[in-house]
Amino acid sequence: MTQAIGIDQLIAEKVRTLSLEKQQQVLDFVEFLHSKSLRVEFKHPNGTLMSALEAAADLVGCVDGGPGDLSTNKEYLNRPLRE
Repeated sequence: MTQAIGIDQLIAEKVRTLSLEKQQQVLDFVEFLHSKSLRVEFKHPNGTLMSALEAAADLVGCVDGGPGDLSTNKEYLNRPLRE
């Protein structure tokens, strides 16, 4: 009698045959795939979705110094960094 093997069992069996270094690479890749699938949504108290600007509103203008709007001062972006 043949027993159906789930994909998770098949993956586990294959991974067990790999070296520890390769197993770590598999784990890193799985964690990468998992992180890509996470989706964060910010919502207002009434449940409607927020825009990125609304979600980051407390951060707007929090940096002192520099130009107010980098999109209007392209030369500022091309300056070398100070050490």
